[in-house]
Amino acid sequence: MGVITTLQTAEQLLSNMTRPEKAQLLQWIVRDIGEAFPGIDSTPGVCGGEPCIVRTRIPVWLLVQARRLGVTEADLLRSYPTLRAEDLTNAWAYYRAHRGEIERQIVENEAA
Repeated sequence: MGVITTLQTAEQLLSNMTRPEKAQLLQWIVRDIGEAFPGIDSTPGVCGGEPCIVRTRIPVWLLVQARRLGVTEADLLRSYPTLRAEDLTNAWAYYRAHRGEIERQIVENEAA
């Protein structure tokens, strides 16, 4: 007998679920996936654990604050050569989903 994979187990479970159960499962999956932000990472001990662009130590709050102060995306890309346009897109998406967290970090870091 072969090894049953996680996907095969999920397929078996799905075949026995009702439509409302499948809908609830789908909501859980979307919520779980929605919390993932590619290109953004929070690592304890790196930049105080604040969300940063992967491969860099550039925090999302810094990019958001720079944009507010009138710095263009082109200027950000020139100022931070390790940044890519995709990184800025990910930072703006993270900000939209975590506005309160980023606003707090801006206040805390501007006061320091």
